[in-house]
Amino acid sequence: MSTQKKRNFKIEAFKHRVEVDPKYAEKTWKILEHAIHEIYNHNASGLSFEELYRNAYNMVLHKYGEKLYSGLVTTMTWHLKEMSKSIEAAQGGFFLEELNRKWGDHNKALQMIRDILMYMDRTFVPSSHKTPVHELGLNLWRDNIIHSSKIQTRLVSTLLDLIQKERTGEVINRGLMRNVTKMLMDLGSSVYENDFEKPFLEVSASFYSCESQQFIECCDCGEYLMKAERRLNEEMERVNQYLDAKTEPKITFVVEKEMIANHMQRLVHMENSGLVNMLVDDKYDDLSRMYNLFRRVPEGLSTIREVMTCHLRETGKQLVTDPDRLRDPVDFVQRLLNEKDKHDTIITTAFTNDKTFQNALNSSFEYFINLNNRSPEFISLYVDDKLRRGLKGVSEEDVENVLDKVMMLFRYLQEKDVFEKYYKQHLAKRLLSGKTISDDAERSLIVKLKTECGYQFTSKLEGMFTDMKTSQDTMQGFYASQSASDATDVPTLAVQILTTGSWPTQPIAPCNLPSEILGVCETFRAYYLGTHTGRRLTWQTNMGTADLKATFGKNQKHELNVSTYQMCILMLFNSSDRLTYKEIELATEIPAPDLKRCLQSLACVKGKNVLWKDPMSKDIAHDDAFSVNDNFSSKFFKVKIGTVVAQKETEPEKQETRQRVEEDRKPQIEAAIVRIMKSRRVLDHNNIVAEVTKQLQSRFLPNPVVIKKRIESLIEREFLERDKADRKLYRYLA
Repeated sequence: MSTQKKRNFKIEAFKHRVEVDPKYAEKTWKILEHAIHEIYNHNASGLSFEELYRNAYNMVLHKYGEKLYSGLVTTMTWHLKEMSKSIEAAQGGFFLEELNRKWGDHNKALQMIRDILMYMDRTFVPSSHKTPVHELGLNLWRDNIIHSSKIQTRLVSTLLDLIQKERTGEVINRGLMRNVTKMLMDLGSSVYENDFEKPFLEVSASFYSCESQQFIECCDCGEYLMKAERRLNEEMERVNQYLDAKTEPKITFVVEKEMIANHMQRLVHMENSGLVNMLVDDKYDDLSRMYNLFRRVPEGLSTIREVMTCHLRETGKQLVTDPDRLRDPVDFVQRLLNEKDKHDTIITTAFTNDKTFQNALNSSFEYFINLNNRSPEFISLYVDDKLRRGLKGVSEEDVENVLDKVMMLFRYLQEKDVFEKYYKQHLAKRLLSGKTISDDAERSLIVKLKTECGYQFTSKLEGMFTDMKTSQDTMQGFYASQSASDATDVPTLAVQILTTGSWPTQPIAPCNLPSEILGVCETFRAYYLGTHTGRRLTWQTNMGTADLKATFGKNQKHELNVSTYQMCILMLFNSSDRLTYKEIELATEIPAPDLKRCLQSLACVKGKNVLWKDPMSKDIAHDDAFSVNDNFSSKFFKVKIGTVVAQKETEPEKQETRQRVEEDRKPQIEAAIVRIMKSRRVLDHNNIVAEVTKQLQSRFLPNPVVIKKRIESLIEREFLERDKADRKLYRYLA
């Protein structure tokens, strides 16, 4: 395939010389100058733009571009000076209208002139580094009109006066304002910024500084925030309508600084209407407004957060230390939950679920809930109340909701092991008395605790449920073995066999069981020990219940549901009509505190008083005498007689529980020390304390003094030794 040879073309100049009329440039310019005058005088309809373009083209072609360009500048300048006089002469409100009209005329003229001089714009202007025609027209307008000594200050003051009028509620011509500010923007950002925006921001700052001072003196916090929000929205709307979009952040910054940042502290602490009052009165709209305004300024949200945290901690402190509120543990916990729900709603509704506020709420609750060392006990009592009766008839979803709230409080506890102690005791009582409303609810809470604290925390609790199931199977086996027996008049026995390690340790309280019961108990003991080798059975009479058939005067028959202790007391009256307190105590050997509570519930509770007490009073004395109340009657055949119990622990019981907790902590602290030292080999005292605290804080906060004692104990038992050179260093002994 052959390739054609490239041909080079060359345009050569005319061979003969072209003669140009010496007056050509002057004549042509006169034609063009006349055309420019006609354009500015609105007589452009009679002009031939094709002819004018050709004339301008020829002038540039014949090297008269400079004359054309300078002539254009002179002519336009003359016309603009004439326009300037007309604008200056305009009075009052007509000033801006005249300026806008002349700006429109100049722009139309400029468009036509640019079309005529297009060839000059494309060739002469770039090569000689001149300003393009359109830009030249804008610069001349700026220099001769906008920067005219008589127009410049008048224009700025007129614009600012109109804005001031609009701020005070008057209606202004926004379309005219938009045209004028757009003119300033078209002339260049520096013109708009220096000739309008800068003075506008200064005047605005002064205006809002005065207005905010007036508002804060006469308005409450909510009203002030509404006015500030309205002003902010007005300024954004103003920018949207007739100012440059770049002005928005600048003017909003002015409003935020003058109306919010400068008055933040006074607003949040305003008497009777500040942030604390809003929180107390659940003023969601005001709180949301405060949040949205304060988030716009530096340190705004941290100011709200600090005040909220202080208020929360103070409120919480009063809640957990008020002696009147500590009388009812269930109410105590319910108040905590109500407080949490209240502030959760505020954070969700008003503070857009801000995580920093949620963290502040959590840290505040953790602070004050641990001020009361009975919080773990009270939370357990609250759970006990709910799972005994409080959640009866409630949907499964609502039960889960309550349990989740309990878990939320549980997470705030530093002494989770104390909660475990009490929860274990309360769960044991619920299971043994069959008082729990739902096994599913019980297991659900244990699963939640297991998820939160691990298997070790709940293993014994799960063991309690296992024991309950095993006990049912054991009783079935026992009665299957007894079915062939002829003993028909023997009391029916239901035994719960509890594994010692899984259940709360109970003191073995002495109690003389009636002979009728003793026999069947011995039969069961023989059966159980016969089927299980290497085990021991100890009767926990203080934890049992009994159903008794009783006949009162006029042959009134009832079935009484009582505790084992109460059963022992009542069965004494089968052989005696009247017994003194001392005789009952001697016959049953029930511990005095339990005996008094049992007698109170049998003789002093209206509607359940199956015994008469002489003399009649609420308290039990050593010389009181008791007899069967033959006049007892009830509309129910089955009558449940509860034991008068102190819902909260007595002071000695409390100390005993605390002592048991402290004892249980010792091996945990020692195990943590050994784990740390095994991996680190050598460590100083302060670091051991820090590491142990870190490891155990999910269950409790160990006391540094106790940690020191456990280290001493481990040194004595030769798990650790002190460094010979530095006494503060410990070494692990393998």
